[in-house]
Amino acid sequence: MAGSPTARRRRLSIELKKLRETNGFTCAQVGEALDWSGSKVNRMETGSGRVQPSDIDALCRFYGTSDELREFLKSLARQAKTRGWWQVHGAGVPEWFNIYIGLEQDASTLRQYQCELLPGLMQIEAYARELHTTGAYMSAQDIDRAVRVRMERQAMLTRPDAPDAWFIVNEGAVRNVIGNQALMREQLERVLDSAELPTVTVQVLPFDSGTCPATGSFTMLGFPAPEDPDLVYRDGITDAVYLEGEHHVREYTRAFDGLRAAALSPQRSAQLIKSVLKEFAR
Repeated sequence: MAGSPTARRRRLSIELKKLRETNGFTCAQVGEALDWSGSKVNRMETGSGRVQPSDIDALCRFYGTSDELREFLKSLARQAKTRGWWQVHGAGVPEWFNIYIGLEQDASTLRQYQCELLPGLMQIEAYARELHTTGAYMSAQDIDRAVRVRMERQAMLTRPDAPDAWFIVNEGAVRNVIGNQALMREQLERVLDSAELPTVTVQVLPFDSGTCPATGSFTMLGFPAPEDPDLVYRDGITDAVYLEGEHHVREYTRAFDGLRAAALSPQRSAQLIKSVLKEFAR
């Protein structure tokens, strides 16, 4: 079973939808039978509403499930209510990003393309703080919280069960000076150190790579349990989009493979980063 509350809520939603579809009902039909609204059933299946153990009891009676499955689903519902470590930081982490962090913590594979900034999982504190200070209207306290969460997230790359992480960054993200050149030297050193981790691969997409098969940054997360499908994550200034389903995952996988083919090899990428480091040292 996945570990974070977010992943458990997602698994619960998947299982409830599978139960309904297996039994051949619509959300409206289930809602009518249980004296609920069809929208309540839909919210349960999309993870946008809380699911109480009593709701699980009612659904399992209606579907005629086994006692073992009912207890498993009730356990998921209870555990989905717990708070993740990142949620204690309040407004420093917006709700739409809370969801992503919870999923990220349970991912077994991570594929990310960054076209403007260096990956958050490799950022030093000064780089992250500069981004939060200039990129959003946040209080000093919330900036501190947001930066702390970003730093704590990075522990996932060095834990024993670290995900297989592959990062592709545009050359512009490597050369763009955030803060000042001294800060960027330290930041690029961190990227090189991260690239040495056994489960991390870093490639740079050079300026002369030609037309690329993607627009905008995105992240793909894969999970160890086959019941938990892969998903694509894209964020903006005030919200995020989570894309699931074979079509979305297939097209973004194709785009990532195209970016990977167009990017420099990991070895040549490290050489380019080192050359930029020398330029910043002048």
